[in-house]
Amino acid sequence: MKLGFSIFSTDAFNRASVNFFAAKAEELGYESIWMPEHVAFPTSFQSRYPYSPDGKYPGDMDLDCPEPLSVLNYAAALTKRLKLGTVIVILPLHHPLEIGKQLATLDVLSGGRVIFGIGSGWLKEEFDALGIDWKTRGSRTDEIIKALRVIWGENPSTFHGQHFNFGPLKSFPKPVKGNIPIFIGGHSPANIRRAAHLGDGLMPASSAEVALRAWELTKEECRRIGRDPAKLEFNCSSDKETWFGGWQKLPESARRLRDIGVTRITFPSTLFGLEWNRDAIARAMEGVANEVIAKIN
Repeated sequence: MKLGFSIFSTDAFNRASVNFFAAKAEELGYESIWMPEHVAFPTSFQSRYPYSPDGKYPGDMDLDCPEPLSVLNYAAALTKRLKLGTVIVILPLHHPLEIGKQLATLDVLSGGRVIFGIGSGWLKEEFDALGIDWKTRGSRTDEIIKALRVIWGENPSTFHGQHFNFGPLKSFPKPVKGNIPIFIGGHSPANIRRAAHLGDGLMPASSAEVALRAWELTKEECRRIGRDPAKLEFNCSSDKETWFGGWQKLPESARRLRDIGVTRITFPSTLFGLEWNRDAIARAMEGVANEVIAKIN
């Protein structure tokens, strides 16, 4: 069982806290650290958050939500083994040439440790603020994934689509292995199709039951189109009851997820505690390492 956590909306985002999380995670045997993305939060919005029962966003919008690839570049310089993931980048907010170059650069500097978790977005008002058509987010997401494969794998690179057209052109550096794994966030029918056709993994942020159903549908779609489902990873969040200071409940959650075929669990760093207390967080990280990393395979 691979275990990773996101450095997520704590009350102490700064160089010292990133130093601590990255170094401690590598020391204790965590597989990965992850960063979320939001460019900006409107002061009020009507969009429904799809991963909570009441549709309300559970985070504190006054806390820092830093640009994820900048943080991961910094973490790459602090570590040697730790994988560096996004959970998730809102892909249709980006141009493939821009985000492709940023990711390839991070991958080269980290020695091939990048995992690119993506989603198509839920906050319409964020799209409005950036002048991007909300209604095209699904088709833009699919097109950007296809364009990224071209940018990373071909020289020269040429792509012609509905939203993006470029080339032939040169884009260097290329990722270490000629590609970067792209994990599809969410469990909607669109995301299930996207994972089966275009992704390297599925990342449903939902209950174990919903996640398992999404995974089974993803495998069915893979078989329908002649793709080997074993080529995809099943990455899932821990149960939400663990997210806010509930690390003692993680072993039970991890066993349940392992038993349904999950290969990697990710959770927010708030699981270790809701306030920045270095000693308490260190003890929680050690507890998870001792009870999950060391005991649950």
